[in-house]
Amino acid sequence: MKPALKTALKPSLSASADAAQTSSPSLLARFASWWPLWLREDLNFLLTNRIPRIALTHLMGWVSGLRSPWLTRRLITVWRIFTPLDLSEAETPHFERLQDCFTRRLKPGARPFDASPEVLCSPTDGIVGACGAIEGTAVWQAKGFPYTLPDLLGSEDLAQRVAGGTFVTLRLTSSMYHHFHAPADVQVDQVRYISGDTWNVNPIALVRVERLFCKNERAVIEARVRDVATGQDIPMLLVPVAAVLVASLRFTFCDAHLHLRYRGPNLIPCDASLARGADMGWFEHGSTVIVLVPPGFALADGIATGTQVKAGQALLRKTETS
Repeated sequence: MKPALKTALKPSLSASADAAQTSSPSLLARFASWWPLWLREDLNFLLTNRIPRIALTHLMGWVSGLRSPWLTRRLITVWRIFTPLDLSEAETPHFERLQDCFTRRLKPGARPFDASPEVLCSPTDGIVGACGAIEGTAVWQAKGFPYTLPDLLGSEDLAQRVAGGTFVTLRLTSSMYHHFHAPADVQVDQVRYISGDTWNVNPIALVRVERLFCKNERAVIEARVRDVATGQDIPMLLVPVAAVLVASLRFTFCDAHLHLRYRGPNLIPCDASLARGADMGWFEHGSTVIVLVPPGFALADGIATGTQVKAGQALLRKTETS
């Protein structure tokens, strides 16, 4: 083996995995860049979807919950081989469980929220996927792959609340900050839990698996935003979608712990008022949040497919004619 390649493949086991530092592109990403595109996509799809997804998701939940700082440091070292993990913004770089790293909080002020009253902020860090106009009650998970909101939301009534409006899909990678926050001052009325599969939600799967978001485990957060100009409430839906290795969804405004073994009620009433930027919950691994609003909003400047955003950044802006 050539010395340069040997050095690149040898992880530094003595390095502290919880050191707060900015990560360079992962070793796996550099290695995969040598492969032909078609081979990369086929292998990625095979390794992340043609596997016992639900069983591995349960296993991931168990492993990430093991309380062992020694094991956690070594798992993080391995994790950094596959993904550009950056813990420089973490409130603490020390974790007793891998789950604590997934669900880490950030230092105060790390995610300032745009205070403009006409702005809905991004609820989470993420990469913008499909976004734009809701065509009736139809949206897109990728070019050529439509799905309907009644199918996603499990309700025709909810779909009609945002028909003809705007949607944004935000994909969280495993290394990103996993919490999601209130995009504005909101009133949360109900959570609708829909059990399902755990397909990977990466771009390769989105162009191969039709209606993927409608197949996966997900929760529909029914909320309202007050229009300061008219004093009226505007409906807004946030849909956290689980995926392979996502052990569960947690919310700060209700006691439900939603996961693949959840057997509680599918409709969970809430009566929670949350200020702009307030923590709404978190994934116990990366996944997707879909934001749905009725007519009267447009994408904020710079928001387009492939854009990387952070929680608090302007995502949608109220139009002057609304």
